[in-house]
Amino acid sequence: MKSIFLKRGKDDSLRRFHPWIFSGAIHHTEGNPEEGEKVMVFTSENEYIATGHFQIGSIMVRVLTFDHEEINQTFYEKRLAIAKDVRHRIGVIGDNNNTYRLVHGEGDNLPGLVIDIYGNTAVMQAHSVGMHIDRQLIAHALSNVMGDDLQTIYYKSETTLPYKAELGQENGFLLGGDTNDVAIENGLKFHVDWLRGQKTGFFVDQRDNRSLLERYSKGRKVLNMFCYTGGFSFYAMRGGAELVHSVDSSQKAIDLTKANVELNFPNDKRHEAYAEDAFKFLGEMTIPYDLIILDPPAFAKHKDALRNALKGYTRLNKKAFEKMPHGGILFTFSCSQAVNKDQFRAAVFTAAAAAKRNVRILHQLHQPADHPINIYHPEGEYLKGLVLYVE
Repeated sequence: MKSIFLKRGKDDSLRRFHPWIFSGAIHHTEGNPEEGEKVMVFTSENEYIATGHFQIGSIMVRVLTFDHEEINQTFYEKRLAIAKDVRHRIGVIGDNNNTYRLVHGEGDNLPGLVIDIYGNTAVMQAHSVGMHIDRQLIAHALSNVMGDDLQTIYYKSETTLPYKAELGQENGFLLGGDTNDVAIENGLKFHVDWLRGQKTGFFVDQRDNRSLLERYSKGRKVLNMFCYTGGFSFYAMRGGAELVHSVDSSQKAIDLTKANVELNFPNDKRHEAYAEDAFKFLGEMTIPYDLIILDPPAFAKHKDALRNALKGYTRLNKKAFEKMPHGGILFTFSCSQAVNKDQFRAAVFTAAAAAKRNVRILHQLHQPADHPINIYHPEGEYLKGLVLYVE
């Protein structure tokens, strides 16, 4: 295994178990490692400190272990077994819920890897070249850990790997080939489009927030913006909403939303869906929706886009505030990792002030327990949300 040596004084973060090594911390390499290759990391005093995947870019090593151990199938089986045990202990696995995140990158000490479970199907996503190279190893380990509960592993990383790596990666089945796409979340059924949908096919990270929305939905007129596959919509319907309207710019998303609503509430006339631009719909709407969900895609995928992203959040929330009746409730979110909680809150508060509305915070929301944050890696906290009462 090839080696990397750190500059003097650049091992402090690793001694605090941070899983990233930045290019500026590296003094030199031995053996000319290729992207995705496993490397051992040493301090300037030639002391072993970590093993990880080497990659090209500002983050040059994603640490897999701080122990002197081999990275093989047994290693992955141990990490996956721990991740599965955590999900059992927090109660997200059961007959009423077979949809959850099994591996959340750094939060499960497997940086660069995401695995979502939908019934007997696992959708695996690599965000680093190293995890892409190890995909078959991980698939075998996953199959052993999950046993008969797992019939299919679908690998979906075409859009998540560095394009400059030129890996020629393709999505496809690593195990099985079952196309049964119906999963269960908190007793509600939904179709998962892991073949063509966003992320792994469904936004598992909003499960707890959807449950909270259900509690506020009774008797309300609900507008679900950026609805994707309609998760918030069918929770609102089960919560007793008077009507639920779903909006997304993608016709495919709207078709899937309709299918999901029909799966749970066949022939229910309370729901309608529209394939329209969100800003245009908010600007032209005439129905006094008294519960609105704003869950847009990431406005800032990197820090260079931060300023424009904050302007976008302000503009979007201002439109919602301007249209909401007295006593309305707004669920508003940011999934942009480059936007922190304080920045997002400031953007929303600016919108409320510009709309001249008196607003109270009812809840501050975040990602669920099956998307854990490594205490040594605070960057893993990406989902921010507010539930606001609008006077």
